[in-house]
Amino acid sequence: MKKLSWFIRGHLFLGFVFLYLPLLLLIIYSFNESRLVTVWTGFSTKWYGELLKDDELLRAAWLSIRVAFCTATGAVVLGTLAGIVMTRFSDNKGYTLFSVLVTAPLVMPEVITGLSLLLLFVALEKAIGFPDGRGMLTIWIAHVTLTTAYVTVITTSRLSELDECIEQAAINLGATPLKTFLQITVPMIAPALACGWLLAFTLSLDDLVIASFVSGAGSTTLPMAIYSSVRLGVSPKINALATIIITIVSALVAIATGIMMRLEKRRYS
Repeated sequence: MKKLSWFIRGHLFLGFVFLYLPLLLLIIYSFNESRLVTVWTGFSTKWYGELLKDDELLRAAWLSIRVAFCTATGAVVLGTLAGIVMTRFSDNKGYTLFSVLVTAPLVMPEVITGLSLLLLFVALEKAIGFPDGRGMLTIWIAHVTLTTAYVTVITTSRLSELDECIEQAAINLGATPLKTFLQITVPMIAPALACGWLLAFTLSLDDLVIASFVSGAGSTTLPMAIYSSVRLGVSPKINALATIIITIVSALVAIATGIMMRLEKRRYS
């Protein structure tokens, strides 16, 4: 195995420092006793206690987590179906139009996407009475619209590498298309599905612009709550909440990585 040169190692180290040093500082200062987030005065966990007393911030965090979970699940379902269409029916005349429509949110500015969805929801509410106002449902629909494109790209790249002869062999042996998909195709693309789910979850949890357009009273997401509080100064409670989120996301990534490594070993064993 070829060893990396000191030049490449140095750049790799600087890259990791640039990416993870801010997160490390945020975690450290979440245990700062001072209310000033940039002045260290001593170790304390009081801001975690203060966070538990902040009902507004906790409600925003819980709403964002629920929306992100539902968004990731919906995006994986739609993205997988879109990926199958784009890989199995590429000879169809409408393939180019379909692929452009599916991947358009990737290059569309979020301001335009949020505004267009807001106008759509207002028009639908006037025409058929659905959705009734703007809240968690409209945020979920908007986030699924955005994240499905990302999941589609991931699943399409994985599906294009699969040998269709395996699926054809299962069908020739008597398996139905649905059974072939669930027992043959899904296990083979499981790593891509896990990556797509995590990416969609992160994008939904992080979104501010689109959610600001399609949310209503009583449906404030965590990024919206943080952005509003930052105007008055960053509170150490935000650091504490961010530390908890980092811990949860890191645990999910570690679990997903373990599952993907196990599936890859099973494939080649």
